[in-house]
Amino acid sequence: MSWLDLFSAVCLIAGAVSCLFGAIGLLTFPDVAARLQAATKPQTLGLVLILLGSAVHLEVRYASGLILVGLFQAITAPVLAQLVGRAAYRAGSVRRETLDTDHLARRIEHERGRTL
Repeated sequence: MSWLDLFSAVCLIAGAVSCLFGAIGLLTFPDVAARLQAATKPQTLGLVLILLGSAVHLEVRYASGLILVGLFQAITAPVLAQLVGRAAYRAGSVRRETLDTDHLARRIEHERGRTL
């Protein structure tokens, strides 16, 4: 067993554990904001680690495709979480007492005050 195999195994196991923790958090966290955290951060980290663990055994031209998949995930996951979070907030699914700072409430009130 070479050091490359060991590195790959560690990345694959760490990625799988990160995805597992994200899935557990998605099922157990109480509100939408917390679930969005569990759905984006550990899942993205887990996917990147799994892709990295897989890419070390591939040729460069195939590994570059996996790198693009990881970058696409890292770019799109926060945007999607932002949009889902705003929609959930506007629908009243976010427990506002759990928020430390509520910047969106002021912005929504400001937007409602405008004449259309």
